[in-house]
Formats: sequence, structure tokens, C-alpha cells
Amino acid sequence: MISTKNLSVGYGNRVVLSDLNLDFRAGEFTVLLGPNGCGKSSLIKTVLGLEEKLSGEIFVDGRAAEDIDRRQLACKMSYMPQSRPAPNISAMRMVLHGRFPYLSFPRRYRREDIELAEKALKRADALDLASCYMPRLSGGQRQKVYLAMVLAQDTEMVFMDEPTTFLDIEHQLSVMETIRSLAAEGKGMVMVLHDIAMAMRYAQRILLFSDGALRADGTPEEIFSSGQIEKVFNVGLKRVNTEEGWQYYYSKAPHRG
Repeated sequence: MISTKNLSVGYGNRVVLSDLNLDFRAGEFTVLLGPNGCGKSSLIKTVLGLEEKLSGEIFVDGRAAEDIDRRQLACKMSYMPQSRPAPNISAMRMVLHGRFPYLSFPRRYRREDIELAEKALKRADALDLASCYMPRLSGGQRQKVYLAMVLAQDTEMVFMDEPTTFLDIEHQLSVMETIRSLAAEGKGMVMVLHDIAMAMRYAQRILLFSDGALRADGTPEEIFSSGQIEKVFNVGLKRVNTEEGWQYYYSKAPHRG
């Protein structure tokens, strides 16, 4: 489990989120929602140690994060950014980068590393891309390879920043299903997402941020009932019950049906 105590994050000396007391737990699919620039991406980067915290504390399994070796942290937490450079290597080689925390120098891949990479590519629906070189892939294909790299890292906690970027709707839904199934298998999945309806449909827990603070923390049902989505985004959130459960949609005028 990863937790924060009175955590403040931001850029330089500018605080964008403050006094956050949060727990990110294994076996839970959490989505971070909020307007652009509210600090969602900064929060996960700070938790991962990629950005400096402004104040407060971060704990990993009860230990202060700064007391844990970077390699050990990389075996506990993985990260899929919204975008990254595409080096001139094959997709398989890219996915194998996820195994680096488990290898001594010089890095020599073991059979288990190859098998985990192949399994990750298959789960990300990208096994057919294994021999393709990254610069030749479309944005959506690269995104699937990056997802496979995170899966190959095989950490208990996974943080993702807009993982459905560049994907068509079919593959967006496939990725969301995969993430939900990973949470069901015991991994902690934490995602920044801008699609409110998709977040409400798939997440088990939603953290809603705006104006420098956490505005709501709860299940999609609790978030819907609170009316906070309308207040934060100035849209009307509605839903309809289907055979697959509640399906959410929104309109310009704030109104809940």
C-alpha cells in the first residue's frame, strides 16, 4: 500500500494540491478526475518520486519512500506516462525494459523475463507487434506496447497517466477491461483519466480534484450521488441502467437524471 500524509505537490514553489491524506491499495482500481491543470499528473509523479514533494510524507508499505532504494521502489511501483519518446528498438526490446529493476549489471535477460514480456504483450493486445520497431508504430500501437512494458514490470502498484490516449474506442474499452481485471487479480491500478463517463463505468474508486484540493473520494455511486461532478466540471451527469450495469453520460446544462 502507498499512503500520503499532509502531502503538497506542485511546480517549483507553486502549490497545486495540498494536505493530501490518501491511501492507494492493492486490488483496487482508482481513477483521478479533475479539470486540466488541477494537479492529477503531478500527484502521481510525486508519489513515484519523479517530482519533488513540496511538503508532507509518502509511505510505501509503511516505510518512508525516501528511505527505500530506487531499484526496490521500481519493483513495487510502475508508471505509464501519457507520452514518451520512441527509441529505434523493437517493441519486444521496449517491453523488456520493464524487467530492468530485476536484473543485475550487465543486464542479461533470463527465460522468465522473455516469457513475462511475451505474456505482457499478449495481454496488451500487442503480441503481433513484437518484432516491429517503435518509430514505425502508430500512436495507438505504441501505447499498447508501453502498457505491455508496465505489465512486464510486474509491480503491485501501477500508476498510469491517460493510458487510453491515441487508442480508438474499441481498444480504449479493451484497455479499461484489462485494467479492471488486473485490479481483480490483486494489483493496485491508479489512473489519471479525462473521460468522466468511462471513469464512472470502470473505476472502483474515484478521487475528484479541483481548486487545489481533494473534493470527493468514493465509489462511482457515491460520487454520482454527491453531485460533485456537476460542481467541478459544470456539466450534467446522467446515467441509464443497462444489462452491463450503469452507463453514464453528460450534458452541457448541470442536471442529474
